[in-house]
Amino acid sequence: MPVAITSTRGQIVIPREIRKQLNIVPGKKVLIRAEGDRAILFPLPDDPVEHFCGIFQKGSSLTGALLAERRKERARETKKITG
Repeated sequence: MPVAITSTRGQIVIPREIRKQLNIVPGKKVLIRAEGDRAILFPLPDDPVEHFCGIFQKGSSLTGALLAERRKERARETKKITG
């Protein structure tokens, strides 16, 4: 099991084998979260927008629901005006 040593400034070096496994390259952003007495490291996607694009394709479309609601609202308003 790889071990890292903390510097006087609180910095650590992630061991090479872990960096390779998680594809952590120079300049890569990582999220560090404390869970109990542990620190957990999550490599962040290079392009978060691209990474999460289409993530909700299998579920209902919020855009579709919003457009449908707008059509209903427009029909009610038209009915009031011509009514």
